[in-house]
Amino acid sequence: MEILNIPVKRAPVSEPCYLEPAEVAAILAQPDRSTVEGMRDHTLLSFLYNSGARIQEALDLCPHMIRFDSPSCARLTGKGRKERICPLWPETVLLLKKLLQRKPRAPDQRLFVNRYGEPLSASGVRFKLAGYVRAAAKTEPSLHAKHVTPHSFRHATAVHLVSAGVDVTVIRSWLGHVSLDTTNHYAKANLETKRKALEQVSLPSMAVHPPSWKRDASLLAWLDTL
Repeated sequence: MEILNIPVKRAPVSEPCYLEPAEVAAILAQPDRSTVEGMRDHTLLSFLYNSGARIQEALDLCPHMIRFDSPSCARLTGKGRKERICPLWPETVLLLKKLLQRKPRAPDQRLFVNRYGEPLSASGVRFKLAGYVRAAAKTEPSLHAKHVTPHSFRHATAVHLVSAGVDVTVIRSWLGHVSLDTTNHYAKANLETKRKALEQVSLPSMAVHPPSWKRDASLLAWLDTL
């Protein structure tokens, strides 16, 4: 029984792979959109980045889950069978429409399928993505040092939403996070966001009168608690 009391060794948790906008663009440019397979891959990766969907959520997408009219959106089913609505860019809607025109699917059939009409697997997507990343690394060398998976697009969506100033509670709803702590993790991840925040803080000046915040007793008391 004493063996059970031995604490489990905790390994350091590695940081998620964050993709910069240029890296995302380079990966999206790799599929050959003149082929059905390339069009499918480009649309899937674009949808992952637009929606921040988990890979299985995207692979479960059927036409009846998409609202093509404005305001365009997709209904996703996440963990615990919880549904959420994700807005779609016009460009993403156009990609989905073109894919359906070239590869028609019934309203309740999976949208992303292989050449035999069978649903794609997550492992298959990871394999194809690895090839696209290797090709994209020729123009974006920073990708050589990154382990890019379909989930990396979800991370990229979160970080880029934070960079754009979107409130974390909105991002939580967008991504279907159960805990706000998960979303707050992304708020600490983007160096550009921190840089922009720093630019809002001016250098100390030699003003004769103390700044207004120093004359606010309640604010000073709050700062002491930080």
